[in-house]
Amino acid sequence: AWIIYGIMRKALLATFAAIIVIGLGSWVVLRGRYTALPPSPGEPRRAQEFILKDYEGREVKLSDFRGKVALVNAWASWCPFCKEELKDFAAVKQELGDDVVIIAVDRAETLETAKRYSDALGTGEDIIFVLDPDDSFYQAIGGFSMPETIFVDRDGLIRHHRRGPMQKEEIRRRIEDMLGL
Repeated sequence: AWIIYGIMRKALLATFAAIIVIGLGSWVVLRGRYTALPPSPGEPRRAQEFILKDYEGREVKLSDFRGKVALVNAWASWCPFCKEELKDFAAVKQELGDDVVIIAVDRAETLETAKRYSDALGTGEDIIFVLDPDDSFYQAIGGFSMPETIFVDRDGLIRHHRRGPMQKEEIRRRIEDMLGL
């Protein structure tokens, strides 16, 4: 009898754990689906304005770049995928020129930590690095993975929201599509 009780208890616990995992997974998917992502490819959403400061303390606003294609990326020095992706952003910016702006939003790290990390990458001339001490950008886009990137068209509309890392080819293709190339 005790053996049957033990087996039933384990089965019940496994079922309960599965219900929790499935429920949590569904919540994460639905949370991402209904926050900052456009409702459908035909209905882009306006990117939320932000005013953040670059490493020199100058204000950077998303609206300052209206008329250009903007890639806005949430990153952090602890993110294992961010290093290569930031290098790829800079390379694509060099290829496509001044019609594109790349804004890298550091997630609530100190100036010293963010600057040390980005300086080591050697991408400072191609990317605008800004600090977000309150992590407000990441929260505004409904972030839950790292890195997270939004692609904003010339009119300030989000055309794509990418959760997780991208390869250089995908970055280039998405920007070229928005530029009409």
